[in-house]
Order: sequence, then C-alpha cells, then structure tokens
Amino acid sequence: TNAQGVEITASYGYQFGSKLNYGSNYLKIDDSDQFGVVLGYEVRPGIMAELSYIHHGTELRIRDRIVAPGEVRLSDLSADWFQIGASKYFKEGKVRPFAGGGMGLLFLAPKNENRDIISGSLDNRTKFAFSFKGGVNIMLSEKVGINLQGKLLFPVGWGGVYIGAGTGGVSSGAALSGTTIIAGFSGGLVFKLGS
Repeated sequence: TNAQGVEITASYGYQFGSKLNYGSNYLKIDDSDQFGVVLGYEVRPGIMAELSYIHHGTELRIRDRIVAPGEVRLSDLSADWFQIGASKYFKEGKVRPFAGGGMGLLFLAPKNENRDIISGSLDNRTKFAFSFKGGVNIMLSEKVGINLQGKLLFPVGWGGVYIGAGTGGVSSGAALSGTTIIAGFSGGLVFKLGS
C-alpha cells in the first residue's frame, strides 16, 4: 500500500481545435500541440488533489461572409489553462488507471493580428473553465512511470471579439460568447516523490 506522497506529471500532446459559430460564420481555434504539468498530493489513498497548467499556442481563424468569405487567420493565440482539481486512481500496482476533473481559469492572449481584416488589436481575455480527464499511469519503477491521458477542456464563453462589416473590418469591444469543448491527448512522465 502506498503512503501519502507527491506526484509530478510532465506531458506533451495534441490539442484539437474548436469552433464557435455565429449564424453561417465562425471563429475557430486551430489544432496545435500542447504541453502541461500537474502537481498532485495524495490526500487519501488513491485520491490526488491537483494543481495543473496547460499551454497551447495556436491560431484564431475566422470565416465571415462579409470580412473573410474564405477561412483566414485572424491572429495568433496563446492559451494558458490553470486548474485546481482532483483525480481518483482505480487500482494500485504497475498499471494505474485514473479519472479526474478540475476548474480554474483560461487566459487567452491574441497577437500578430491579420491587418488585412482587422485594424486594431484584439483584447486579452480571462475565462472560467472546467476540465475532465482520464488515462493511465504505467509505472516503470516505484518512482517513475509513463502517463497517457485524454482531456476535455470547457472554457465558458471563450469568444471575445465583435464581428462586423465596415471600414474597420473586425473590431474588438463587444463580446461574442459561447461555450465549446476543446479535446486533447498527451503522453509524458510521472514522478512519485516522498514516502
């Protein structure tokens, strides 16, 4: 039986894109790679309290029948997720399946806006977000293992640009909001510290 301890998981993987429709038009976060780190503390046998961070750098794309009839890059987009949550291990041993969830904040930072369709800058946004994950840790030794997992991220109201025609093209200011799901999967290493 394992005593209370600390786990550090470092991972790298693939983040699927997501689309927010408005009428027949849409904003889209493109697919990208992602990396993350999770710090877990065993509060009860098999239950980990966790702090996690995920980053993905991607593009925000737009298709709008007035300002961008064909899908084009609106801006680069940096997304940083900070979550607090918990995971449950379903069995001990070398193969340790788990499921968990969390809540926290998503920081969206657009940059390098496409000046062909937008004259100003898009605002940074902070969104409340939920996450759910499931996977397995395959322990190579008492202290080191391989982590494989899938994750669903739910930003609440991730949109944050007003889409409109005119000489300014796309302008920031008013909010286009909606909730979407961003899925991804990753692999990495888990390190067990402590007794």
